[in-house]
Amino acid sequence: MTLTDLIATYWSTNEIATNVVILLHLAGALLLGLLVGYERSYHGRAAGMRTYGLVCMASCALTIIGGFPGAWFGGASQAIAAATDPTRIIQGIVTGIGFLGAGVIMREGFNISGLTTAASIWTSAVIGILVGVGFYMSAMGLAFLSAMIMIYMSKVEAMLPSRHAVAIMMRFKRDFVPREEALQRIARERGYSIAGGSLTIGSNNGMQEWRFVALALSKRSGAPLAMLAAELAAFAGVDSFQVSHARN
Repeated sequence: MTLTDLIATYWSTNEIATNVVILLHLAGALLLGLLVGYERSYHGRAAGMRTYGLVCMASCALTIIGGFPGAWFGGASQAIAAATDPTRIIQGIVTGIGFLGAGVIMREGFNISGLTTAASIWTSAVIGILVGVGFYMSAMGLAFLSAMIMIYMSKVEAMLPSRHAVAIMMRFKRDFVPREEALQRIARERGYSIAGGSLTIGSNNGMQEWRFVALALSKRSGAPLAMLAAELAAFAGVDSFQVSHARN
């Protein structure tokens, strides 16, 4: 078999049909992942539509290629399988890339950044696997969809209804005793609600320190960070504070 004939096997009618089926599955997984991600994004969670869409789509790609072993490597998988087991190689790649992706995720208090970057690194590994087993069209489709997610999905998220979240840390003066009911009332007056289960209370040198996440009641409600900072600076009972967006 000549080099031209070998290359042609990767673009045979059977290979193209297999790639089309895979692409349809990828599109379906992407839509479902975006749906789940939107629910998380709407409630101000760190992992949003882009992260869920990438992970769901890439997971689908890894799963579905196992259903077409006869189409691997241009249909020459039978001869290659006799010498090695490609699924074990894929398993090792996915595990190793998972550790690499975890390294780019940063957390500071309630702020988490790098989730989409980690998901895109993992997705790029899946793209490489698709190319490696000969599913070129599927690899190009996955790369295109992934790029579109990372370029445009943040703009789509901005147009959809959502509730932004703000992480707040307040250290109160020694003689001041804060009350949770008063905190809830003050938050509502400024267009926020305290996220359930987010309140953490500690003590530092005899001063109470409260940390919590405030969720905007709607997309257009909620005072901006600068205004919140100005009000906290003027509050008599607060010794120091920190205000930041609770997701990235």
